[in-house]
Amino acid sequence: MESHPHLVLFDIDGTLLRSQGAGIAAMQRTFDELYPGSGATLKGVPVAGRLDTLIWNDVMREAGLAASDAEMARFRQRYRAILEERLRGGDVDVVTFPGVHDLVRRLAARNDVIVGLLTGNWPDTARLKVEAARFDATHFRLGAYAGDGPDRRSLPPVAMRRMHEAHGMHPRPERVVIIGDTPHDVDCAKHNGCRALAVATGGASLQELHETNADLVVETLADVEAMERWMVGEA
Repeated sequence: MESHPHLVLFDIDGTLLRSQGAGIAAMQRTFDELYPGSGATLKGVPVAGRLDTLIWNDVMREAGLAASDAEMARFRQRYRAILEERLRGGDVDVVTFPGVHDLVRRLAARNDVIVGLLTGNWPDTARLKVEAARFDATHFRLGAYAGDGPDRRSLPPVAMRRMHEAHGMHPRPERVVIIGDTPHDVDCAKHNGCRALAVATGGASLQELHETNADLVVETLADVEAMERWMVGEA
């Protein structure tokens, strides 16, 4: 592999797949089980493009509950179990978006690209969703997740550091592509000097995405060859 390969980082929800609200439903059930009668609710809490840690903190604060590290760990353990039950029990039909399976496979097969995840999910629930959508999880060789930093802007440097630690290569920011469906994804890319590909399959409209500073805005990732060429600078 060349000394400065491309690092391509995919968001999950709204970009690779839609889990039909399984994550939100599992989170709410976890709050209901762990804090009965507290009024802890996701209603009114922004979720699109945000880290699960921030969503959890918002709900805990609004309900007047103590948001300690121990409580977060307890929540995560139960949330993971409930989400796994929903995803693997056949209750939820996980939908993938046009072109994404082929695009991930093609990129993962290249010797000048490292494919990873940059997502607001925690690592374990991110893997559950990816596997439920029938992706080969080994294609995603690294990732940056909820809990890796205080906000989404802090995640690209984490992914870049992990690429160096795992593969001994220093990715240049201009050779890092972040693919997501919300303005938060674009913002975290541009804040770190990375390239942003915004796709209108999730939480934002084409018009909203065009109003961001994204380098490329597309309706879907279905034109796999064109997406691949653009990501590796061949377009």
